[in-house]
Amino acid sequence: MPTPNRFKRALAAGQPQIGLWSTLASPYVTEMLAGSGFDWMLLDTEHTPSDVPLMLQQLQALDAEPARHTAAVVRPAWNDPVLIKRYLDIGAQTLLLPFVQNADEARAAVAATRYAPQGARGMGGSVRASRFGRDTAYAHGAAQELCVLVQVETAEALTHIEAIAAVPGVDGIFIGPADLAASMGHAGQSGHPEVRAAIAEAITRIRAAGRAPGILVTDEAWARECLDQGALFVAVGIDMLLLRQAADALAARLRPGAVAPAVASRY
Repeated sequence: MPTPNRFKRALAAGQPQIGLWSTLASPYVTEMLAGSGFDWMLLDTEHTPSDVPLMLQQLQALDAEPARHTAAVVRPAWNDPVLIKRYLDIGAQTLLLPFVQNADEARAAVAATRYAPQGARGMGGSVRASRFGRDTAYAHGAAQELCVLVQVETAEALTHIEAIAAVPGVDGIFIGPADLAASMGHAGQSGHPEVRAAIAEAITRIRAAGRAPGILVTDEAWARECLDQGALFVAVGIDMLLLRQAADALAARLRPGAVAPAVASRY
């Protein structure tokens, strides 16, 4: 049978899951971050120079971490049945599908993850997801361990939250702050009061509809607010941003004339 999806079970039980957004498309980085202790890690292909073969290596790298406590959430570049099929075949169990605008698009996303007659996922032969055909029960049990998360990223999509949440097979709804802000006329201002108010309301509505709300927020205080409001899968950092900030800060501290820190770090 397919490997139990701990992340999906945690969301269903209402247990908040803290995640890291990974845009550094490198298996080496994935393996390193997998040991940091996050509940889940978003492995992105929408806004990164990544593809299916590279994602396979990232999934293998995450599995190589001895603790194996971090769940992989794979984001295809689009809500496309061909891409969805390929990521599922290489072993992804949780997908975050971008720019889902309404219930019809949510239904299409779910259908792409289900074999016939429940859906339209193509039957693969000896794929990694079925342990290369050794798991003969995979086709019958795969759906119950797959977690489908859809992104609601525009003001228009927010009006369809209840209809999207009512689609069988949708496990969670992720609010995309950046695109939502742009659609509301506040491009580059995810923290604008109007945007934050819309996000807070959306989180409440998603929970009321019986689905898990999710979001990416790099401001720690705001992330805690989202958790308090009921968000269940919250990414609190971006690997590229963490690296850039640390590198910029180190260079700034050591430039001629810079004030040395009070306590020097060994590293």
